[in-house]
Order: sequence, then structure tokens, then C-alpha cells
Amino acid sequence: MRSGPLQLTRISAVAALVAAIGCGPRDDLRAERRDAATPSEEQAASATPSAASRPEPAAPAARPRIVALGDSLTAGLGLSPTQAYPALLQERLTAEGLNYEVVNRGVSGDTSAGGLERLDWALDGDVRVLIVALGGNDGLRGLRTEQLKRNLSQIIQRAQARRITVVLAGMEAPPNHGWEYVVDFHQVYFDLAKKYRVAFVPFLLQGVAGHDELNQRDGMHPTAEGARIIAGNVWAVLKPVMGKQPRRVIRGERPPGS
Repeated sequence: MRSGPLQLTRISAVAALVAAIGCGPRDDLRAERRDAATPSEEQAASATPSAASRPEPAAPAARPRIVALGDSLTAGLGLSPTQAYPALLQERLTAEGLNYEVVNRGVSGDTSAGGLERLDWALDGDVRVLIVALGGNDGLRGLRTEQLKRNLSQIIQRAQARRITVVLAGMEAPPNHGWEYVVDFHQVYFDLAKKYRVAFVPFLLQGVAGHDELNQRDGMHPTAEGARIIAGNVWAVLKPVMGKQPRRVIRGERPPGS
């Protein structure tokens, strides 16, 4: 079944491809010092533990992760790291008292094939949620929609096999490749969302694409304000997903109802 009425919009493009200290042997002087030490020296030595014997401070427990897998829109091309939408999602999670780490795995110029190739690296650690925001560069290059669908399917399947919740963000193709291509491209995301029952953002750039004041001078990448709108688009879908995750509150936060 086809999705609802299609609205052609300008979509994002990509500007560029992303771009032991050794210890030598040392003499052990402990035996010599034991022989030469006076009783008071021995007592002082036993009362003061050496640096080597002191226990290491416990490392902070790693937080479960939310990974954003995408292209320049996710990487935040032209923005500071704190202005990219994954960083803004982190702010919202923190404000909600949810102790998750948002990891930005956006690579400028990436296609769905590139995202698939680096998926295992992207899913390193305790990943609970994967945001898949790929396909914009496939559309700009006119790559086959069958291949786009195959690549995104494999990403979703492999994430779900690890019991990772997937949020799929849709994109649109530019009109210069013909109406049939635009419609087929649009439909890929709706078909995948239905088939795999994943949380779905119909269009990542909703409210941003086509608005000059919300895009940088290239007309394709969002400004800081545009990125904030994108974060809102994703958060509207991510927040209900987080409600189904085991609640991990930030240390020091008072539990609800306390």
C-alpha cells in the first residue's frame, strides 16, 4: 500500500567525505632498604602504603547508549558538535533525568551502503537504541532504490538481532531524477517501518527543508536553529521509545513519587 500524499522538498546534501609509554627495567631496592632500615623507618614504611599498593579508584559505570547512525545531517556539518541534533537529544534526555549516552555516528558523505559497512563499529558498547538517518546521499546520487531498501533492511535486521530498538528517519529524493524515482524512494521508508515495526520519523527534515532561514548558505545543511527543529522531530518519536526502556535515572535524581 502506498503512503499518503507526497510533498516534494529540498533535501540535504553532503559537502565532503570525512575527512604507550614503555617502562624499562628497574632495580628492586626493597631488600636493601629492609636490611638498612631502623625500626622507626620500618614502621613508617608499613604505615604508609606505596602508590603501587593503593587501590585504583573505581571507573564510572558505562551508560547505555543511543547511537545516531547517519550522514552530514547527523554529523552536524557546518555546526559545532554541541549544535548537531544528537547533542540536542542528549540535552533532552538529561532534562528528563534519563541516564543514557547519545553517540554521534554521523559521517559526512555517507550512503546507506557506508552505514551498513560500519555498523558493527557504530554498535560498539551497550547500545539500546539505534537511530538510522541514512539515504539522503543515495537520493542525491540517484542510486537504485532497491539497493537503498536492501541496505537499510540489513541495518535494521542486524540491530534487532541484538535486541536494539530501531528508530528509522525517512528522507526524500530530489525531483531531478524523475517522478517515479521520487515516489519509489519515498515509499522505501514507509515499507520498512511497516515491515519491521520500527519507530518512524516520516521525514527527518520536516519543517526545515525549503526554509532558507533554517539552512546554511549552501541551502542544504541546517543552521543551529534548523538542527534544533530536527532534534524535535526525532525526539517526538524517541521519547515514547524511551518510555519502554528500563528506566536508568541520573545519580542523585529523586525517583518519581518520592
